[in-house]
Amino acid sequence: MSRSSQRALQALALLCVLLVAASALVWWLNVRGEPDLSAAAPAAPASAGQVQRGAYLAQAGNCMGCHTSRGGTPYAGGAAIPTPFGLLYGSNLTPDREHGIGAWSPTEFWRALHHGRSRDGRLLYPAFPYTSFTQVTREDADALFAYLQSLPASPQPNRAHALRWPYDQQAALAVWRALFFRAGEFRRDPSQTAAWNRGAYLVRGLGHCAACHTARNTWGAPDDSQALAGGLIPMQNWYAPALTSASEAGVADWPQEDVVALLHTGVSPRGWVTGPMAEVVLRSTQHLSQADLSAMAGYLRSLPQTPARPTPARVAPTAAVATLGAKLYEQNCAQCHGDDGRGAGGVYPPLAGNRGVTMASTANLVQVVLHGGFAPATAGNPRPYGMPPYVLALSDSDIAAVLTHVRGAWGNSAPAVSELDVTRLRSTMQR
Repeated sequence: MSRSSQRALQALALLCVLLVAASALVWWLNVRGEPDLSAAAPAAPASAGQVQRGAYLAQAGNCMGCHTSRGGTPYAGGAAIPTPFGLLYGSNLTPDREHGIGAWSPTEFWRALHHGRSRDGRLLYPAFPYTSFTQVTREDADALFAYLQSLPASPQPNRAHALRWPYDQQAALAVWRALFFRAGEFRRDPSQTAAWNRGAYLVRGLGHCAACHTARNTWGAPDDSQALAGGLIPMQNWYAPALTSASEAGVADWPQEDVVALLHTGVSPRGWVTGPMAEVVLRSTQHLSQADLSAMAGYLRSLPQTPARPTPARVAPTAAVATLGAKLYEQNCAQCHGDDGRGAGGVYPPLAGNRGVTMASTANLVQVVLHGGFAPATAGNPRPYGMPPYVLALSDSDIAAVLTHVRGAWGNSAPAVSELDVTRLRSTMQR
């Protein structure tokens, strides 16, 4: 055998050893800390109080949002979850033994929340936000399981995910988890009050606020160094504003009662919710206790605030754009928001000095003009006023002009919105 052949064989052998070592490392990173299912104690019968507690926690986590299809049986799965890597479908969580979780044990359910692994050993995709749910306590996981087991069983089969290659491969998911996920637990801060710690637990864990309000990298992993600092929600093209910035959605300077009102009713003297956050309030936070809402508000108000992100200086629009924007505002917007942009107190939000109007990201503004803006119908605000959609009434250039006008009037001084900005968002919404 020639020397070059020997070297090639040695290189191949070394490569094989490295691949085996890498595979072993990925495997270990994916199983570390997982419970020994064979040693799990038999499940004790759930008490009525535990089931009731689980029902409350299911609302806190907005579990129905992903595990109930529109018009479908509650918790029977089937809801489509679009991602940049393809479509995922929420699974059946009812106690059906074949298609749901009727054959699961509490420990297997706990492992799914805490470690992101299904009963059959499959790794779960992080669209199921176990990156946040890993902080849920075992006690709360058991209560959730008890509630789900109390539901009527539904024989609805689970839909197969429709992911592109290689994202549909368990090996690829294992590598992702080895790089970006590690099971954790909520750790109380002894320097803070019990209420603050409760709020932190809800926001970081079941509330999974970071799932939207934290930017993600190319591979869909949240950037923990920028937790709650804002991010574009994949595929939905809504921007979840930074909870750590007074220029976006930070509430450090809000009165406690205003934050509680926003979470409880969707409206407050300091702001309104719309888009994906309206669904969160509708399905989840409006149902929470005043104590938990107050705890969440206290935690959110305590978040360190970062300086406003630098934005380009506003460049005056052309005379044609300025004239068109002012005219469109007068024709379509002034009746509700006022000639002076001050809105109508408690009914229509002001646009003057509104940080939702002047944020660097204009995605939400374009979304609202195209598809309308609607606060949730809650017990505390059962008949909210809404903004009609203009998707068929205004062209991309019209929307760019009127938003440019709004972002530069009444003391606002934010950069213009380009027609291209609107076209990009409209085109992605039509896919």
